[in-house]
Amino acid sequence: MEKTAKVTFYGGTGTVTGANFLLEIDGKKILVDCGLTQGKKLADDVNWEPFKYDPKGIDILFVTHAHVDHLGRIPKLISEGFRGKIYSTEPTRGLAGPMLEDTAGILGKNTDLGLDKIYSEENIKLVLSLWQGFPYHQTIKITENLQVNLLNAGHILGSAMVEFLYNGKKILFTGDLGNSPSPILPDTDKITDIDYLIMESVYGDRNHESRDERRKYLEETIEDNYKRKGTLIIPTFSLERSQELLFELDALVENDRIPVMPIFLDSPLAIRLTDVFKQYRSYFNENAQKAMSHDKYLFDFPGLHSTLKSEESKMIGNVPNPKIVIAGSGMSTGGRIVHHERHYLPDPNNTLLLAGYQSVGTPGRLIQE
Repeated sequence: MEKTAKVTFYGGTGTVTGANFLLEIDGKKILVDCGLTQGKKLADDVNWEPFKYDPKGIDILFVTHAHVDHLGRIPKLISEGFRGKIYSTEPTRGLAGPMLEDTAGILGKNTDLGLDKIYSEENIKLVLSLWQGFPYHQTIKITENLQVNLLNAGHILGSAMVEFLYNGKKILFTGDLGNSPSPILPDTDKITDIDYLIMESVYGDRNHESRDERRKYLEETIEDNYKRKGTLIIPTFSLERSQELLFELDALVENDRIPVMPIFLDSPLAIRLTDVFKQYRSYFNENAQKAMSHDKYLFDFPGLHSTLKSEESKMIGNVPNPKIVIAGSGMSTGGRIVHHERHYLPDPNNTLLLAGYQSVGTPGRLIQE
């Protein structure tokens, strides 16, 4: 057999979302990620066009992490005949269930495009039955000549870079990279000896503010909102950003850095994902693990109310100010945050804190501008 490898880019290049790469190597067809292309909505129409390869012929799908722009089209892959293996880290597999079920709950309502059949309960179950989780740095043998390692990408819990070793050469797909140091996660693994690098580069041209600056800004915003007896509303992404925010708030509450007030986590998906986070404490960094060993309230501190049911969410409006409301979605494109923005934004005593990237054309970006 000819010892060559071929990479074809089917998504995630030229645009930020929709990661989908095909590696043909040692007689195997291997996908890295199968995500939704997202612009102004959860899923652009381009997602429902046929795949440009035969899903039945794919042997393995590696998933770098659990964001929907990296795994959201797997049910479509299944509905078009994919029955190969799905590999990722253990936390990514744990997070994938709630993420796919939430996506199905939204997209499955569209019967015109047949999305109810693609995002069916049966397809989601089948996805998870084909899925196997691995720890970081465990060698996964694919063929006699091909092996794979999952390295820590530092992006979200369980996020991985996928390293292929073949014929003495190393090929690395980074997936989305983290912004180390993270309040919860260990630093991204250092890469030193790669021959071919396929790399995410969304933030390649800018620096983020430091974690200390970010924490100080959060503390000042909360104190300012408290003095004005307002409601602080924070649109947030259910996966990772919500948990980071809870971690930071926990430290501020426990160390008496902010005044006592009700804090609401008003996102059913974020509540479910936070429960998954608690199952994978060994994947946290040293500081977070230390905090968890002596603080039984991490992710669930005094004053925090998780409002799972819609009736509980509606009751938030009856709670006197000052208070904090954390809700999805992160770019105000849907979810409970839209209700809170309509209710609270007209009052100048209230505060809106944007805690994440706002895509062009989204309500969040329009508010930001």
